[in-house]
Amino acid sequence: MSISSQEICILPNKNNLALLQTNGMPGNLFNNCSNLPATPTRLERLLRERELRKYSKCLNDCEAELPSSTQDCFSPDLETSTCWFNDEELLETVSASRSLNDDGERLDFRTSKQRLLVVANRLPVSAVRHGEDSWQLEMSVGGLVTALLGVKEFDTRWIGWAGVNVPDEIGQKALAKALDEKRCIPVFLDEEVVHQYYNGYCNNILWPLFHYIGLPQEDRLATTRSFQSQFDAYKKANQLFADVVNEHYEEGDVVWCHDYHLMFLPKCLKELNSKMKVGWFLHTPFPSSEIHRMLPSRLELLRSVLAADLVGFHTYDYARHFVSACTRILGLEGTPEGVEDQGKLTRIAAFPVGIDSERFIKALELPEVQDHMKVLKQRFAGRKVMLGVDRLDMIKGIPQKILAFEKFLEENPNWRNKVVLLQIAVPTRTDVPEYQKLTSQVHEIVGRINGRFGSLTAVPIHHLDRSLDFHELCALYAVTDVALVTSLRDGMNLVSYEYVACQESKKGVLILSEFAGAAQSLGAGAILVNPWNVTEVASSIGYALNMPADEREKRHHHNFKHVISHTAQEWASTFVSCELNVTIVEAQLRTRQIPPPLPIEVAVDRYSCSNNRLLILGFNATLTEPVDTLGRKDSQINEWQPKLRPDLREPLRKLCDDPKTTVLVLSGSARNVLDDNFSDYNLWLAAENGMFLRVTTGDWMTTMPENLSMEWVDSVKNVFEYFTDRTPRSQFEVRETSLIWNYKYSDVEFGRLLARDLLQHLWTGPISNASLDVVQGRRSVEVRSVAVTKSAAIDRILGEIVHNKGMKEPTDYVLCIGHFLTKDEDIYTFFEPELPSEVPASVRPQVPTQVRTSIVGSRAALLMKQNSTSAVEQNKSYAIDGDTLHSMVTDRISLQEGSSVLDLQANDYFSCSVARKRSNSRYRLQSSDEVVTLLRELADHR
Repeated sequence: MSISSQEICILPNKNNLALLQTNGMPGNLFNNCSNLPATPTRLERLLRERELRKYSKCLNDCEAELPSSTQDCFSPDLETSTCWFNDEELLETVSASRSLNDDGERLDFRTSKQRLLVVANRLPVSAVRHGEDSWQLEMSVGGLVTALLGVKEFDTRWIGWAGVNVPDEIGQKALAKALDEKRCIPVFLDEEVVHQYYNGYCNNILWPLFHYIGLPQEDRLATTRSFQSQFDAYKKANQLFADVVNEHYEEGDVVWCHDYHLMFLPKCLKELNSKMKVGWFLHTPFPSSEIHRMLPSRLELLRSVLAADLVGFHTYDYARHFVSACTRILGLEGTPEGVEDQGKLTRIAAFPVGIDSERFIKALELPEVQDHMKVLKQRFAGRKVMLGVDRLDMIKGIPQKILAFEKFLEENPNWRNKVVLLQIAVPTRTDVPEYQKLTSQVHEIVGRINGRFGSLTAVPIHHLDRSLDFHELCALYAVTDVALVTSLRDGMNLVSYEYVACQESKKGVLILSEFAGAAQSLGAGAILVNPWNVTEVASSIGYALNMPADEREKRHHHNFKHVISHTAQEWASTFVSCELNVTIVEAQLRTRQIPPPLPIEVAVDRYSCSNNRLLILGFNATLTEPVDTLGRKDSQINEWQPKLRPDLREPLRKLCDDPKTTVLVLSGSARNVLDDNFSDYNLWLAAENGMFLRVTTGDWMTTMPENLSMEWVDSVKNVFEYFTDRTPRSQFEVRETSLIWNYKYSDVEFGRLLARDLLQHLWTGPISNASLDVVQGRRSVEVRSVAVTKSAAIDRILGEIVHNKGMKEPTDYVLCIGHFLTKDEDIYTFFEPELPSEVPASVRPQVPTQVRTSIVGSRAALLMKQNSTSAVEQNKSYAIDGDTLHSMVTDRISLQEGSSVLDLQANDYFSCSVARKRSNSRYRLQSSDEVVTLLRELADHR
């Protein structure tokens, strides 16, 4: 079920969950809930959700065990319930998004299950075709299937590829029907797509890169023609998955996407339905940004994953690498909670996966496992058993493991007949030359060592190129003294978990690679090694074999406790039930602070019905050419010299030539920049945040207060010069009323560090006692006088425009568009109504019919008072660049009084931010492309 963010306020308060209907102002609902009780923190929500899941689990377990006659105590009527677990406060913390239906009625969370759509590349089934319309299916065991058995509060469906090519419609319908009985939904991919998408892009590009192997040379790609053709197939396959998900999606479903095969899927899903709840989890490592940036499609993949609401990784390192890639490659802001892009926060977190430990522990009691254990103990009696269980893969470090064992035997001859290494190497991708070469290499090393240290009756290494069944594997785990995991790079490696689960009796030692994700979870009880350091691994083998019993027991106890508590079921339940749902609730709270898209048709319609219009337009990122934020294609050079978009020239000229329309370009740019771009247009220019003003047919005049001092410029300039020299690709600009240091194109982390240092220098030095504002942009620092703001200048600007044009008719339409700094965004609220202070913002009535009737209102009076007061109290000389501005003081603008300037109705005012989602404006436009569309529409409806 979905809850409209523009209709309700969700208040997951400690004492209640309420829905408050709001009738706020049109457009932005920012701060509508500001006067309501504070919402719980994220930690409070997670703790309550966790307790709720525990209660729900206990409740379900009790209901399953008790006879029907005794289940009345679990009545939904909680006030009269005799249930032994009756925490009223806990029950009231049920998330609004899960406990309320679309009509606001409370649902019984025990009887109404939320659907979970698990989307993975492969379905957890093996399908074999028998005849034209008959299929034999066998469910897989372990992995995600086992993990999701513990998520009982969800009704789970699986979506994925069945692993077989089904070109005919009859076969597809028959397979879909058979899979439906297994709660699975197939995605049908043809052979060419599978060839390019799965064998090509996934296995030849993404998988090696994510495991630090690097990209293959394009002329060596055996399965595809080029990187681009692979990526096209990858996007096509992901879109096919998205179409199937969307076809079966029902409102309120949770969609959980898995692994690197489906990195493009979150974006596809959000494009189909922006309200869809989407989580994405990566089961492999995520490489550092320096590795990921080699990927040709790096930008698209990162942005696609960021479309998800929650992104999960096995370890904190992988999550940190992902955030770093988004920061350095996309230029986005990394926060403690995730990655933020213009107000949209994608939560990034670590969720270490586990195993079904109970399954392994119980298996040890089975007769067939006991029989296997007996045989193994007899076979290796008198010898210590070491074990390695791996896929025969280049990332598993099998050669390194065997070489380390060889060195141990070299250095410890007394152990040569007392220890044996059992290496299980499960074959994989046997048709790939690299894997065939690896197999030959391993066999050669094993043969050499066995020939060197073996005898007619015993060899030190037993190597098997095959998999073992579950019972054999459990028995092997149970009799092993030392498990050796030497992965060169591994997402998690659950072999270590399985070994620990089967060692409650023997309490063996785990030697674990520090490059396996499991090292962060089991590192305290395991012996961590660098598999590339053969000497270190050999030494660790000796230490493990000679470890005292009490130390073995302590190490095992620590790891065993972790394995049985952090199960696969707990992992899945935490991701879906707790984190994802809490993330969705927080996203709904943030969404209410984001202005809605500008209704262009409405804005154009009101424009055509008005007689005296005022268009206030920003310049940078509003009317300029888009620049590449990553600093390529000469974007830094272009940004130094911003140019008006060519596709805006014609519509802007039409608007400027319209006698009913006054166009004002209000910018922080210098006067010469605006002159270069707009000298041929009949409009008004307000440079340096409105401190300089002119109509293009006249001369520049100043709107600055007379007492404005610029004595601070030289000292701040020296600081900016110093930090510009220290920060590559940074720059600073000296304007007539401000100085700006910009590090947008510098290294993100280094620039941020230097910016903090710069601010410290400013606050403790040049500006410590000055009446200055330090305005921090996204990647810039600006120093300007307190009085230099767009909102402070707008009163005087409007007065001069009215005086110059000799307006007889009040302005009845205002459109204000810009990509302004937060400091200057109060210009959006300049035309908004003044509400009585006692009226809470959350229950504001509709905007009064008349918004502003005169410029000489409360804001203007306040500005006049501030200006006159500062002029009396401060006795500082006013000089900028010699005599340049002394001659301009005589042209200073006086505030116009008397005649009505504005007669503005609520529906005739449109404030709109560009490319900013967190804003005080009523509406937003995504980019300057939408500004072009809007101005063209206005020009055509004069």
